Amino acid sequence: MIKVVTIIGARPQFIKAAAISRVVNEHFADQIKETIVHTGQHYDENMSQVFFDELNIPHPGYNLEIAGGSHGLMTGRMLEAVEKVLLAEKPDWVLIYGDTNSTLAGALAAAKLHIPVAHVEAGLRSFNMRMPEEINRIVADRLSSLLFCPTDAAVQNLENEGVTRGVVNVGDVMYDVALFYRERARQQSQILDILSLAERRFALATCHRAENTDDPARLGEIVAALAELSGKLDVVLPLHPRTRKLLSDTGLAGNLGKVKVIDPIPFLDMVALEQSARLILTDSGGVQKEAFFYGVPCITMRDETEWVETVALGWNRLVGASKTAIGSAVVACLANSLPSIPASPYGDGQAARKIVASIIRNS
Repeated sequence: MIKVVTIIGARPQFIKAAAISRVVNEHFADQIKETIVHTGQHYDENMSQVFFDELNIPHPGYNLEIAGGSHGLMTGRMLEAVEKVLLAEKPDWVLIYGDTNSTLAGALAAAKLHIPVAHVEAGLRSFNMRMPEEINRIVADRLSSLLFCPTDAAVQNLENEGVTRGVVNVGDVMYDVALFYRERARQQSQILDILSLAERRFALATCHRAENTDDPARLGEIVAALAELSGKLDVVLPLHPRTRKLLSDTGLAGNLGKVKVIDPIPFLDMVALEQSARLILTDSGGVQKEAFFYGVPCITMRDETEWVETVALGWNRLVGASKTAIGSAVVACLANSLPSIPASPYGDGQAARKIVASIIRNS
């Protein structure tokens, strides 16, 4: 029996872990024993516990309840706690996801104990070293024995850095998730009725990245752009608790116009909103892809993106945080006809199965 410890702590990681845990439980339960460690990085119940319930993720064997504090403080506390778990569990593999502090702590703890690391979403690069996520993903990749890339571009990024051993393009596990949950969301979610929204008659926005939320000038520009759009189209903004606090602290909360600010919502509700929106504005990597999967034009309020395929194919506009640039992109998206969606650059929807099979093969 192969023992795998999965380290997760943030909302997008719960979603990706659901796909892989489902494959393990349905097809490989006689070969793999998975233990989930929840670091606690996302501590709000709407951003954590509800995901385990809704996505049928096995409940964590460990909840470290580590949240808040500076990047160094949080990562250090996680590193100490994860190390204790790994010493107790003695796994054959540590499975990590993405680019959070939980990812970094899991990779460091495993590597120092000489436990091989498998990294889901390896090879992504923004080429912006001011982003904590960029630092986390580069270090995680360097410490990993299996690097599961979602795209050809990710494979090429690693090759450019001299990393070729253990690299596998499995496709994007989020595409697996989109295919599995899209119809379930349509059938089960009542969020459009609750918010009195009409199909294709509203915009969905998210904003949480530190490069935007920690810079009052950038945050002010985004707020102004969303407020202006809310005069023409319903705008729904599920707001991360940290962003809500920063808006309040900077006095920008009162500048949102008619924007419908709501608390973070369960995954199926988010999928329902994404599928039904006329337009999505975001600084989230995952939401950019989900917009593409569901055929909804996206405006990315960042200066760079890891998901370059969505831009190249005409479904995503990279605009930074300028009110003028965001407004121009909105006009273009609403006026222009949409390009056709080619064969997906994100694989065939079987990434999770390929990941699990690769871990078994390399054990």
